[in-house]
Amino acid sequence: MASDATSPRAGRAHPSPSHAPTSGTTVAAAVLMIFGGAMAIFEGIAALAKDDLFVVTRHYVFEFDLTAWGWIHLIVGIVLVLAGVAVLGGALWARYLGVAVASLGAIANFLWLPYYPWWAMALIAVNIFVVWALCTGMHREADEGLTA
Repeated sequence: MASDATSPRAGRAHPSPSHAPTSGTTVAAAVLMIFGGAMAIFEGIAALAKDDLFVVTRHYVFEFDLTAWGWIHLIVGIVLVLAGVAVLGGALWARYLGVAVASLGAIANFLWLPYYPWWAMALIAVNIFVVWALCTGMHREADEGLTA
């Protein structure tokens, strides 16, 4: 009798568009996307609700109204949370979206540095780690799929 355990598995040429994350870095990235997105949502709400909470700098090159910054952070945060939940659910498209939105989040927080420096630096670090973890996790999972 032949069993499935002894039959060789062929590597998939095209990975399925929806599969659960198998590496710890992908799960960590998804959790940090949800956390970083929630922090960006709070940052956006704070900028929209109370403009006097933040330091206002003079002659800053990327000087926007705090309401505009609030909407930018709110939208980026919502998309990050939704993409993080989708990554945990196994959506492959969410990983690519996560890399793009986390990159935009890091850039937005870099431009936000004069307004709230410590919070911005923390979110820059979280977003950069998310990009690294998503890219590393995708490569590890692809390598595991070829050798399995």
